[in-house]
Amino acid sequence: MGRVAEKTVPGLRTHAIDPVADFYAALGFDIAFRQTAPYGFLTVRRGGIELNFYASQGFDPNTSTHGCLVLTEDVDALYTQFLAGLSKAFGSVPNAGVPRVGALSDLSHGVRQFLLVDPGGNTLQIAQPISVNQHQRAQSRETFARAIQQGKLFADAQQDLPAAAQVLDRALTIADDDTAEIPTPNQLVELLVLRADVALRQGDKSQAENLLRRASTVDLTGLQQLQNSGALHRPSEVPKV
Repeated sequence: MGRVAEKTVPGLRTHAIDPVADFYAALGFDIAFRQTAPYGFLTVRRGGIELNFYASQGFDPNTSTHGCLVLTEDVDALYTQFLAGLSKAFGSVPNAGVPRVGALSDLSHGVRQFLLVDPGGNTLQIAQPISVNQHQRAQSRETFARAIQQGKLFADAQQDLPAAAQVLDRALTIADDDTAEIPTPNQLVELLVLRADVALRQGDKSQAENLLRRASTVDLTGLQQLQNSGALHRPSEVPKV
């Protein structure tokens, strides 16, 4: 008996169809199906991605835990295209609250990804495997390398922003203590930009700007600046200082 082709289409919830349709249209999705009665329903498609949405008036996007994983062979291209589409459609890229687009980041289990939260509160994990080993790497024993690894894990993989803030604040406190360990310039910049990202996602724009301002004053060599080019633009939607 031959194999039968299967396809999985995530069924996600939202409080209203229209804002979700507008959001995904800005990302370059086609509206494949849309109805408002007897209940709101939406299907969007882009390449190999297809999503269904069911409207529920009592649903709260801010407390939603729904979502799905989207695997891609070029996460950087999708990130760039999505940011450009949102900026063109809405004038800016949402970076806090619902909806929002998170930072593009390499995680310690061999995945490069970003998180996208749509107006319905659904989280899409857009990911590209960058290693054949998908197991979580052992934590570094070095203070600041460990803090960066843990900060990314909490913020980008688990979306636990308070835990990420606690880890990064502890590391920055150690970095500010003249009698304690000293981070490399690269590590200090990455700690500051990671913490700015977390602050912004928590709604504290002022703190994010202060952290980025401090990061911009770190004295880096040309090589270190090149190595840090990704971190310095993490996330690209953080207000420029």
